[in-house]
Amino acid sequence: MTGRHRRRGAGRAVLAFLTAFGALAGAGVAGAAEADAVQKRVRVAPGVTYEHFDIQAAKGVTHAHVLKVDLGNPRVQVDLLYPGAVASRAQVSRMADAQGAVAGVNGDFFNITETQHPGVEATGASVGPAITAGRTLKAAVPNGQRFGPELPPGTTTEDVFGVGTDGRARLDRLALDGSVRASGTRLPLGGLNQYALPVGSVGAFTSEWGSASRVRATCGTDTDRAAPCSTDTYEVTVLDGKVVSAADTPGRGPIAAGTTVLVGREAGAQQLRKFSTGEPVEIEHGLVAATSGVPYRLALGGYPVLSGGRPLPGLDDTASAVRTAVGLADDGRRMLLLALDGGTAYRSGLTIAEVADTMRRLGSQDALSLDGGGSSTLVARKSGASTVSVRNHPSGGAERAVPNGIGVFSG
Repeated sequence: MTGRHRRRGAGRAVLAFLTAFGALAGAGVAGAAEADAVQKRVRVAPGVTYEHFDIQAAKGVTHAHVLKVDLGNPRVQVDLLYPGAVASRAQVSRMADAQGAVAGVNGDFFNITETQHPGVEATGASVGPAITAGRTLKAAVPNGQRFGPELPPGTTTEDVFGVGTDGRARLDRLALDGSVRASGTRLPLGGLNQYALPVGSVGAFTSEWGSASRVRATCGTDTDRAAPCSTDTYEVTVLDGKVVSAADTPGRGPIAAGTTVLVGREAGAQQLRKFSTGEPVEIEHGLVAATSGVPYRLALGGYPVLSGGRPLPGLDDTASAVRTAVGLADDGRRMLLLALDGGTAYRSGLTIAEVADTMRRLGSQDALSLDGGGSSTLVARKSGASTVSVRNHPSGGAERAVPNGIGVFSG
């Protein structure tokens, strides 16, 4: 088992780029040339390069920042950037420096606001599954509870980008497989460290969750994130395999190591009310991969835009925005990280369809869209530096705190 610089002679540069790559369908990539990009390509660390270039898109010129990572280089590793808790946020640069990464980008979409539920705090937790250093942090919320643009047809909140213990990158799906056993009864586990639980389910919260309130997990429904919070809730605290306390309302505060808090809503709450203090409880949980038999060292959520070198059908081609994406090439032996510039001159960005075409032109076989807008951030160390620098201009004018990201380590 196992979340712009424009130069004189730009016309010749554009011609060189189009000759090398061909025009993207429709508006696609028609901006800075490969020749221009090469001049702006720098080595960050062994196996890691950074480059930036213009893209002529449907809504105007945008600027792309790209990290290319050789996963076959024995000095290169990739892992999750995160603040130490699921329900917490930090700037990408701070997480990268704290963990010793040489480069990285922001990650999954997340529970950023709770305007529909007055009095309920946003948790900051990500939408999809997350794995760090081979350790499971969380599972995915129901599709209707996600934050971010509408999912493309056929995709789910369980979709992830991951790097296995074999060092190869993949797109996959990670589903929660878990149960709670007490008094001879087995209850399926509906969630793990999630800001939203399926209606009628029981979810588990561990020390990985953090100290945020668990009330948000009982708000909304599987199809409507804005639906009211449930009025039928219950939680049980399990320590060393036995029930030690219970409450009608989900609580908050840090969860000690070795302790699991079970939160139930509707039918799940009714089942938890049958538990008694001192009763033995067995809790099991893990993430099961849909396609890979290799355990994941890193995994985080987003939604696929490119598969087998082809854009997914039904991708939006009208709404342009600042975006972040991750792609894999050479059968998972190479990773590409893209973040668009949020500076005023480039803020029109790309449509999701253009993101897919851009990642394909960069050499990706498969690609996943990550959180964008004010979250889009790409960091990398400059020559001789011991800390990273933000290479794009975040559209909010400053780095946004985010729940996770992809960190590149080399040395």
